[in-house]
Amino acid sequence: MFLVSWRNFDASCDGKTWDDFIQDAAIKAIKVTRAISGGQPLNCVGFCIGGTLLSTALAVLEAQGSKDHISSLTLLATFLDYSDTGVIKIFVDEQFVTQIERTIGGKGGPVGLFRGQDMGNTFSLLRPNELWWNYTVDKYLKGQKPRTLDMLFWNNDSTNLPGPMYCWYLRHTYLQNDLKSGDLECCGVRLDLSKIKAPTYLLGTQDDHIVPWRSAYNTSNLLSGKIRFVLGASGHIAGVINPPAQNKRHYWTNEQTPADPDIWMETAEKKPGSWWNDWFAWLAQHAGEQGLAVKQSGNREYQVIEAAPGRYVKG
Repeated sequence: MFLVSWRNFDASCDGKTWDDFIQDAAIKAIKVTRAISGGQPLNCVGFCIGGTLLSTALAVLEAQGSKDHISSLTLLATFLDYSDTGVIKIFVDEQFVTQIERTIGGKGGPVGLFRGQDMGNTFSLLRPNELWWNYTVDKYLKGQKPRTLDMLFWNNDSTNLPGPMYCWYLRHTYLQNDLKSGDLECCGVRLDLSKIKAPTYLLGTQDDHIVPWRSAYNTSNLLSGKIRFVLGASGHIAGVINPPAQNKRHYWTNEQTPADPDIWMETAEKKPGSWWNDWFAWLAQHAGEQGLAVKQSGNREYQVIEAAPGRYVKG
């Protein structure tokens, strides 16, 4: 298994573009992974904007004539259709995007970084009331120290983003919703998501305030492969990170994927526990035989640098 992580960008990378992220990060990661694993097709997984980047990379590879690079695709709480972005839409309009483009995006002005702190503050403002008041009551009214949770630590670990990349993303997704149009150019080719023909597992989460589950479902209308959509309980992070051993929450499945997500929900079956077990069963249909874990990473061309996650991830 290979994992691609965000890095915390500094001024040396502030001019990186969306195309750089696709060609020099996502596509390169796919090619390096295949080289190390002997050229086998991959089972690819993307979470949130990671899923958007991954899907874009796969569409670019198709347009470039690269074939048989993946066996399956899994998108967790991912936007490809930005028709309904939820409450975040109150922050995004033409005036805001134009200002960002001029201040850090290099359009008539300098390039710079979009600070991770600003990203974190934005998502904090979007948190539903139930994610605020329990901490307010315990911390400020009762004087109790909040519980230590791994997910909250991860949630606070925001990263800087290069201005040009961030501006491209804002304009072509949240503002104009033309990532799905089939006419957008990326890495010198036309970006057509319908060219992705791999079997795809889509997960939305019921209370997700970042990627509303109906928007996650709408991806089923954009890709050409056989789709399985599953709806998990809870929100954007807890609903995805729900290990089956804890036997918490529930999820919904439906063998059919009609165009309308509400019609899907009318006949969906509710099941106890984690959606992971459903995914494991689905993934087994597209993966090769299980084998022993490898004892040595990398190969002659791509040698191990240091232990994961790497020093730049911790920067």
